[in-house]
Formats: sequence, structure tokens, C-alpha cells
Amino acid sequence: MSISSRGSLISLSLSMLLASLGTSIANVSLPSLAQAFDASFHAVQWVVLAYLLAITAVIVSAGRLGDRFGRRRLLLAGLLLFSVACGLCGMAPSLAWLVAARVLQGLGAAVMMAMALGMVGDTVTKERTGRVMGLLGTMSAVGTAMGPSVGGVLLSVWGWRAIFLIGVPLGGMAIALAYRYLPADRPHVASPADSSFWTSLNDASLRTGLIMSALVAAVIMATFVVGPFYLSRGLGLDPEWMGLAMAVGPCVAAISGVPAGRLTDRLGSQRMTLSGLGLMACGALLLSCASGLFAYLGALVILTTGYSLFQAANNTAVMTDVEPARRGTVSGLLNLSRNLGLIVGASALGAVFAWASPDVTRALPQSIAFGLHATFGVALAMILLACVMAWRRFNAFNPLQNTH
Repeated sequence: MSISSRGSLISLSLSMLLASLGTSIANVSLPSLAQAFDASFHAVQWVVLAYLLAITAVIVSAGRLGDRFGRRRLLLAGLLLFSVACGLCGMAPSLAWLVAARVLQGLGAAVMMAMALGMVGDTVTKERTGRVMGLLGTMSAVGTAMGPSVGGVLLSVWGWRAIFLIGVPLGGMAIALAYRYLPADRPHVASPADSSFWTSLNDASLRTGLIMSALVAAVIMATFVVGPFYLSRGLGLDPEWMGLAMAVGPCVAAISGVPAGRLTDRLGSQRMTLSGLGLMACGALLLSCASGLFAYLGALVILTTGYSLFQAANNTAVMTDVEPARRGTVSGLLNLSRNLGLIVGASALGAVFAWASPDVTRALPQSIAFGLHATFGVALAMILLACVMAWRRFNAFNPLQNTH
């Protein structure tokens, strides 16, 4: 691989890392922010919500703008906006200022996420798409995993402002790399794909990939919503041990992302999508009857490994055959489907847990365990639905195999 290609991949990876880090690193600052601004929890939680809502609201539009005006140009603009917003967050004199700056930061992150996926086809050959998708998935997982720990160190040494100011030099580094190494934008040529947003959804294979992405993201989100209750109230773990247990999933995703991409390039995205969903189904089945810490962690490792394989394969299947004029839009749709899945996982599967384990503050460990089992019983059904959809897509791509 040439130096230019390596530089391009580093800039895209750093963009994805910063966008995911922006989500997770702010969580640890909420108690300090509540004290600094004399605000309630419901007020300071908007520091996190504003960022997520901004990403969800504009990520598809960001992809379309990249297709129209140039993905390299828009990525540079997104990185600049993100970096400036980090500085504004770090200098915030009030909570309202901080929330407004987080909205700007989320807008920049939406552009970064959409363009990072959209530019894969501009920087590597089709045969290497899978491993790059796996690399970007790894960067997203690393950002999620390291956010609380890095944020905790910055918070304890320099205070809450450092949590946001760290994004300024990192964003500047990403801008320099992107400007130096990313390929120049090609002149835009109007095409029918530009005429309507809904044109992108006419592709049945794309719709299948988006729905599966949402279903799988919902299941993964359930591990973050339900997991802490099971580990703390069901198993009685201290906060330190609970934090270590919660880090297992993101760490597994970070380790398995690149190998998953290599397998996708070698064996094909359709087969690896099915394989990833199969592993996830096994993990969800084990979680639906797990008893004890080691059973929980073992099931979580299987589930997360399957998720890494699915993500690399499904993203490759969706993005590989997309015409260049629509790559930004489709990458935005992929990110949107994932974000919507995270919302469904937090709300719908969280509601299943609340129904099965009412009054979690005083519930017995057996009740918490029942809630975990019920939640992942529903999650298993969602994964099986995704398996059916993946199998139908596989048969559509391999019609000759059905005649033998």
C-alpha cells in the first residue's frame, strides 16, 4: 500500500474515531457539569442528547451534500466545524452555550461519519473494501471503548473543559492528513440519482441492508442499557468491576473489526453477513438463559464478535456496488439506520426489561435476571428476522445455487 493510501486511511479512521469519541467521552463529565453549572441531571443530559440528535437529524443530508459538492471538500469542512465546536465547548461560560456548541459538534460529526464511509470507494480498490470497512468499525468501537477512560483521566487531572478541548489538536491533525492525502474530488455530473432522496431506497438489497443494520444495532444497544443493571443489581458487582465487564464488548469489537473485514474480502460479504448473524443469534440465545458473570461475558463475546463480522460484511455489501454519485447518500443512510436502531434498542428493548423487572431499584437478583432473559429473548427474535432477510438477499445474489 502506498504512503498516500495509508495517509488516506489514517485520516478516515481518525475522523470515525473522533466522531464516536465525541459520543462516549462526554458521559463521564455529566456529574461535574451538574456541579459546575448548578444544574439538574435532566438539564446536563442535553450535553449528550444534543450531540446525538444533531447527528441523527442531518447525517443523510450530509451524505447528499458530499455527493453533490465533493466528499473531500465536505469532510474537511466537517472536521473544521467539529474542531471549532470542541474549542467552543471547552470555553463554554454557561450550560446553554455548551449545549449549543455540542449541536455544532454533532453537525460536524455527522459529516465526518458519512464522508468516512462514503470515501472508502474513492481511496481503495473493490477487493480491499471489506478490510477498510472493518477498520472503520474498529475505530468506532475504539472510540466508544476509550471514551469513558480517557475522559475520566482528563477530568481528574485538568477538569471537564479538557474533555472537549482535546478534540481541537486531534481535529487539526485529521484536517492536515485529509488535506494532504485524500484524493481530489471529481467534477460533479448531474444524474437521476440526484433528483430524489427516495431514489436510493428503490434498491431492495439496500433496503434489506438498512433494516438489518437497524435490527442488529438495537440488539447491541440492549447490552449497554440492560447490562449495567444485571451486573450491578443482578450479580452485585462493584462499579469498578462493572465498568471492566462493560468494556468487554467494545474491546472485542475493536479487536475483531479488521479480521472481520479481511474475512469479508476473502469469503464474500453475503456469506459473512449470514455468519455474523448466526454468531449473534448464538450470543443472544446464551444471554437469554445466562446465569452468572462468566456465562454473561462469554455470551457477550460471541454476540459482539458476530456484530463485528456483520457490520464489516453488511457495510461492504451495501457500499461496494453503489455508483459513485450516491456513495455519500448511502453511507448517510447506513449511519442513520444504525442510529435509529440504537434508539429502538434503548427504548423498545429497555421497555421489555422494565416490564419483566419492575422497580429495578428494589428488585431481587432473580427478577433482574428474568428481565435480562426476556430482553434477549426478544433480541433473539429480531436477529432471526435479520437472518431471514439476509438469507433471501443471499439467494437473490446466488440464484444458480437454488437449482441444484
